[in-house]
Amino acid sequence: MIHKINYKISIVLLFAGLQTTFAQKKDENIGTEVVNVVKSYTPTVSDAFKVKETPTLDDEETAKKEVINYNIFSFPVASTFSPAKGRAAGVDKTPQEKLYKNYATLGFGSYASINAELYITQDINDTDFVAGMLRHQSSQGNIKGVKLDDKFYDTGLDLTYGSKKEMYNWNLDLGYQNQVYNWYGLPQYFGNNLSEIDQSNLINAIEPQQTYHNFYIGGTIGATDSFFEKAIFKYNRFWDATGSEENHVTFKPSIDLGVADYFFKLNFTVDYLNAKFDKAYPSDPFVATSNFANENSNIILSANPNFQLAKDDLSVNVGAEVTYLSMLKNTYDGVNAGTEGKLFVYPKVMASYKVVGDLMIAYAGAEGGLIQNSYRDFTNVNPFLSPTQIITPTDSQYDIYVGLKGKLTNAVSYNVRGSYLNEKNKPLFVSNDYSQMTTNEPYVYGNSFSIVYDNIKTIGFFGELKADFTKNVSFGINGTFSSFNLDLQEEAWNLPQLKLGSSLDVNFSKKWFAGANVFFVGERMDYQEDMSFTEIGVGKRTLDAYFDANLNVGYRHNERLTAFVKANNIANQAYEKWLNYPVQQFQVLLGASYKFDF
Repeated sequence: MIHKINYKISIVLLFAGLQTTFAQKKDENIGTEVVNVVKSYTPTVSDAFKVKETPTLDDEETAKKEVINYNIFSFPVASTFSPAKGRAAGVDKTPQEKLYKNYATLGFGSYASINAELYITQDINDTDFVAGMLRHQSSQGNIKGVKLDDKFYDTGLDLTYGSKKEMYNWNLDLGYQNQVYNWYGLPQYFGNNLSEIDQSNLINAIEPQQTYHNFYIGGTIGATDSFFEKAIFKYNRFWDATGSEENHVTFKPSIDLGVADYFFKLNFTVDYLNAKFDKAYPSDPFVATSNFANENSNIILSANPNFQLAKDDLSVNVGAEVTYLSMLKNTYDGVNAGTEGKLFVYPKVMASYKVVGDLMIAYAGAEGGLIQNSYRDFTNVNPFLSPTQIITPTDSQYDIYVGLKGKLTNAVSYNVRGSYLNEKNKPLFVSNDYSQMTTNEPYVYGNSFSIVYDNIKTIGFFGELKADFTKNVSFGINGTFSSFNLDLQEEAWNLPQLKLGSSLDVNFSKKWFAGANVFFVGERMDYQEDMSFTEIGVGKRTLDAYFDANLNVGYRHNERLTAFVKANNIANQAYEKWLNYPVQQFQVLLGASYKFDF
């Protein structure tokens, strides 16, 4: 009997030991990376190092996709922040990785590039906190074949004070940004009709630097248990080195009422913009510039009531937006067009239905709205604008779309969409005509762009596929095809018909990780003429399609310190994103990121 008892005890101990061994092995295979979230302020995280998630499929609205927004000067910031992984039942927990509230990133690269970020946050008490972000990106240029200075600087400071009470929360934001660009994009044949000495003297006399400043102050207040949801306020003061200035004020309160499966929301918007430019662009090749100013003032008042129903597999949002536009001032080249008021009514209808659970969701909608354009927004897209613009809102009358989204497997999701968009006064970037007068402003040598407006109907198709093959490997690919129909302009200037993008992120181990992304932008059309008729081959210009591949590799030395290397434009292409503006070719950036507490 004693032998039998001992035998049973031995078996129990053996199985207990095996179970402990297996638990340890499972625990060893599960690593943990934790996002350091500091209330309402989130530091910038590099796309290459984020763990991508399968998108939520039962959302009430389907956001529009912007596929490609690549800036050759910009380098993503390396970070070790990644979402925490779920743990299997029965696996022993390992000690939680320490959370750090602050981080610093510093990188140096080719073309004398610098990338730096410093994020600091501090709790004042149990409810209040203060946070700040200081960032800097720069490059000394040295692009091959460029005759003018092409350096670039972008420095910004953002400050936040926030409070989260039991019944309400609020935050106050303050910031400043300084950007330095150069109009370095001279036309291909610029000065070829001049002697070598005269050409050199003309080019050396051009001072192409443009500087942008933006100051903002704003805040948000929200309630937890109230029909009042939140209110957002922001004031932007934007100006440049040529005397142009812009004031932009927005105020957006929201009301949210819900009973059972029924929700009623009411959103309001007050949007005021005043933009002033000291000069208009010259139309005479023998007149250096116009001294008559341009000024535009608009105020947009809108109310958007909408009713939402979410029941079983059906989600419906029915609403409308009523908008009043008051054009308070509209002056171009010294001529005042007077004041004007207009009333607009836009559809806000969206619906989705789970055809086969999360495997297939059909959605459709019709939306519209009045878009308040601004000088600051335009320069964020194309910083080489001439400071001689006319700013007017875009009437997006309707965007009708239908699509399917869902999951092919638990790890693979898809989204396909077709749309028909009708817009009035849609802005297009087009190259300015130019001359070779020595008295020209520095942006009147074929090296700047203007905004032209047109009524455009766009038929678009979008497709996207995302896959998380394992917790350590994620992949995504998307593409957009657009067909344009215009009323006035010959072409949809600088709008490509085809855009493609793809990304791959891999965690090789707890220490090593890497990412890659690829962009393709199809042909675009532009137009430019030499007003003094000295250039060969004027008029419509074709910008070649371009391909851009980027790679990054990182090493986590410990929970605080991460080193990284980034390579941009690996194919070493001197393509032009804008006419006459070749980009930097192959680039390398080396740096490190460090997390810390005080």
